[in-house]
Amino acid sequence: MRDFQFPGRSPVRATQAVAATSHPLATLAAIDMLRAGGNAMDAAVCAAAVQGVVEPQSTGIGGDCFVLYCPKGQGDVLAFNGSGRAPAGATVDWYLDKGFNELPKQGPHAVTVPGAVDAWSRLLQDHGRKDLAEVLAPAIHYAEDGYVVQDRVAFDWADPEIDLTADEHAARIFLPGGQAPKAGDIHRQPELAATLRVIAKQGRAGFYEGAVADDMVRRLKELGGLHSHEDFAATKGDYVSPVSTAYGGHDIHQMPPNNQGLTALLMLNVLSGFKLGGLDPNGAERLHLEIEAGRLAYQDRDRFVGDQDQVHVPIKQLLSGAYADRLRAEIHRDRAMTHLPRLELPGSDTVYISIVDRDRNAVSFINSTYYSFGSGVVGPKTGVVLQNRGSSFRLDPAHPNAIAPGKRPMHTIMPGMATRNGRVVMPFGVMGGGYQPFGHVHLLTNMIDFGMDPQQALDAPRVFYNDDTVEAERSVPTAAIEGLRERGHRVVEPYQPLGGGQAVLIDWDKGTLTGASDPRKDGMALGY
Repeated sequence: MRDFQFPGRSPVRATQAVAATSHPLATLAAIDMLRAGGNAMDAAVCAAAVQGVVEPQSTGIGGDCFVLYCPKGQGDVLAFNGSGRAPAGATVDWYLDKGFNELPKQGPHAVTVPGAVDAWSRLLQDHGRKDLAEVLAPAIHYAEDGYVVQDRVAFDWADPEIDLTADEHAARIFLPGGQAPKAGDIHRQPELAATLRVIAKQGRAGFYEGAVADDMVRRLKELGGLHSHEDFAATKGDYVSPVSTAYGGHDIHQMPPNNQGLTALLMLNVLSGFKLGGLDPNGAERLHLEIEAGRLAYQDRDRFVGDQDQVHVPIKQLLSGAYADRLRAEIHRDRAMTHLPRLELPGSDTVYISIVDRDRNAVSFINSTYYSFGSGVVGPKTGVVLQNRGSSFRLDPAHPNAIAPGKRPMHTIMPGMATRNGRVVMPFGVMGGGYQPFGHVHLLTNMIDFGMDPQQALDAPRVFYNDDTVEAERSVPTAAIEGLRERGHRVVEPYQPLGGGQAVLIDWDKGTLTGASDPRKDGMALGY
């Protein structure tokens, strides 16, 4: 139990259902959907659509999504890959011939075809009770009538690194009066509202065909993009098999490659050989072991992860106990490794949603346009912000993540699901671009090894190894920072908090749910 004399929040406890998101309007929309007879999948898509309006820097219908879902909380965990692909005309040779050394972070060549709307439509059809029109209604309302800009959204919107002026349509919509909205301002997106109405009426085809697709393709071609109407029309998500590992009596499930979820499993396998529970949860030794396990796992992510439809990823070998032993042997408790290549792991803006309903349908749902406002390219008539997932591709033809026609890029957004004895224990996720595997592992070990409840586990101080430095939040104890420096780590304070997350814990014996939402974002958990 937390100390009530300190700032913080308690977890949300309920019996019927809990929804947790990074925005209060999205959480409320999810709860309203559940109370109106919808299930966890209806509520998740509804919340994601709302967040695409009220958190426009983080997500939207111009992005991708991944979903882990367990009907009635028992049996197999289903996984849906709703990530988009490179245009059919995108080849390594085309970019090299044009003088590109890497894929740009913004502009048309950073854009992969959005997969979110196709995924939403398919998931509702297969697992929901409501149709797109009902599920999208709250998002249409906020886009049309306006919404109040929340504090963390305003903080992200005003990030000086975001150049919304590079695209006149982005500037018109997202810099009203020539500046980013401030916390408490009301913002409207009428073009997006009209687009959502088309999708609500026509379904998936309303986005990938017809006037909406015309607007996006025309704008991309104006800017030099390779996208075609055929690329959009051909977009289709897939059910895939999760990748999993055992940790602390739980089975931890992640999306398979092209997703980076494998990275978290590698970290857990390495850490399973250390007795973390006997350490100070905020002490230097625990944080050092987490950092070193992460450095090893990310090295393998960058070596092996690509689109399994086009390349082989040695998943079985990477998740073997023998491989974990080999990696673990490289870690020293008293000093940082010096032989690993440099890691550069950009952050991103993403939304994560965790929902369990009265039937114990459990959904772990993540949706993103990657960097703040994605590629910066906005459909002039549709108001669609297009993602920049293509920037993750490589231009080395021998690399498993090299760009190719119809290929999916290595993807950072990763929903998680913990099960035990064939039943769901917790859908969970921690957003934040490259930080996400660290975040998943930190949350899980906080709970499994240190006995924290989900809210305590999300509240806890965080570190992240990036670009040869350890980023340590201000809440990390001074003694821990000094202990990391003594081990050879260069420690700095990050510009912004590390990630954000949500989780819903199921207690099958008591018949209760415990929800939590990260204080680093604007959101909350609600239940009834």
